[in-house]
Amino acid sequence: MVERRLGEPKQRPESMADRIYARLKEQIFSFSLMPGDRFSESEVAQWMEASRTPVRDALYRLQQEGYVEVYFRSGWQVKPFDFKYFEDLYDVRIVLEEAAIRRLCDSLLRQAGPAIEELKATWLIDDDARLSDGQQVSALDERFHCLLVEACGNEEMAAIHRGISERMRIIRRLDFTKGPRIDATYNEHGAILRAVLKRRGEEALRLLKSHIEASKAEVRKITLHML
Repeated sequence: MVERRLGEPKQRPESMADRIYARLKEQIFSFSLMPGDRFSESEVAQWMEASRTPVRDALYRLQQEGYVEVYFRSGWQVKPFDFKYFEDLYDVRIVLEEAAIRRLCDSLLRQAGPAIEELKATWLIDDDARLSDGQQVSALDERFHCLLVEACGNEEMAAIHRGISERMRIIRRLDFTKGPRIDATYNEHGAILRAVLKRRGEEALRLLKSHIEASKAEVRKITLHML
């Protein structure tokens, strides 16, 4: 059930809708609201201590983003998992990231720029400097892949990739619920980045594909277990 906080000050409808949207989205991402769960606008309004208008606005926003569905006269539902949908997103993501790595290895962009410097500062570090919190590493993992694409200099490619990353966030964070996967992510990201910096394109592509496939397999296993 969605967490309810008592005694919160009343807010104007716009900010209330934003708050409800953010809290519902977090509940979906954390699987407190499971795929297939059904609820009504009145129930959400009660949980959030809000009127139905901002609740409806938040739910329609989540519907546009593909997280919930509305059923005539029967309320709302968290969208059931569609593995084919996420497989398709993984495929598109790999294509974009492979194209970015090829551009990086064929150009001098790897030698300068804030994106590359941020990647080096985050991932090419000593073991004792690594983070261990799964949510923090999940955010850094998404940032790693987005920065790889941003670093190649194609803004449209980077925008498409960010949109795909947002839609995949709900399942990608499952990959960081276990310690070994966190360590593996640091090792694999470091290896990919070193290959890019040395312009070893084929090695970087092979490492990238292996890294994403391992993550995809782990997420699918955890998701099936949770469901």
